[in-house]
Amino acid sequence: MTDLRAILQRGGADLALLLAMGLFLGAVGPFGSEHLAPRQAYAYWVLCIVGGGLIGILIDETVGRRAGVFWRRLLVTAVLMTPPTALWVLVSDRLVVGAPIVASRYWPLLWQVFLISVPVMAVRALVWRRPSAVVETRVVVEPPLPEAEAAFRRRLSAKRRGARLIAVEADDHYLRVHTDAGAEMVTLRFAVALDELSGAHGFQTHRSWWVAAEAVEGVRWRRGGGELRLAGGLAAPVSRTHAPTVKAAGWF
Repeated sequence: MTDLRAILQRGGADLALLLAMGLFLGAVGPFGSEHLAPRQAYAYWVLCIVGGGLIGILIDETVGRRAGVFWRRLLVTAVLMTPPTALWVLVSDRLVVGAPIVASRYWPLLWQVFLISVPVMAVRALVWRRPSAVVETRVVVEPPLPEAEAAFRRRLSAKRRGARLIAVEADDHYLRVHTDAGAEMVTLRFAVALDELSGAHGFQTHRSWWVAAEAVEGVRWRRGGGELRLAGGLAAPVSRTHAPTVKAAGWF
């Protein structure tokens, strides 16, 4: 029941949006429609935009959503909806002013329909576009055991050996070790570092990043992956592959 109500509410909002855009175009009168009587101009554009918009929504929610990113999805939807919408425009013209439905009017109409379809579907997409979710939580963990990081810490200089470990970042054949006493470059393979830190309170977040759990201060999720905000203003990426590990640690 709740799902049906949500569908009806969204459908009503889509219809209201299309009506508003149809009335706007009726007032503006593009593509020669300014010569129509006001009543005919409004009726024509409301029919065109509502009917064409419903065609576009159907295509967008079935084929378009598979296109991925915003602009690619918009372009795919606009291109696919143009041929049937152009036919609907001819039908609307016939209903409003009695114009004949002939092929010679159809082909030149395709470009005009495409030019209108792009902004109409873009406005709808922007209205329903969800902002990136920002989740602010804290994970409480026990301090790491002294021996858990001992082997790895012996690779650091005396200045940073006893500092708070924040993250380890792979950089070509080196590692950049981030601590609260600054960063330090170490010659070591990332796989070896992960092995030496396997007992520490932390986790791999990316193919080239390991972070200390107690250094995480916030997380921003985007399309399956994300970014961790760490102590000291540092940011570490979270790939799709390692996102489940981060979420399992309490950052959801």
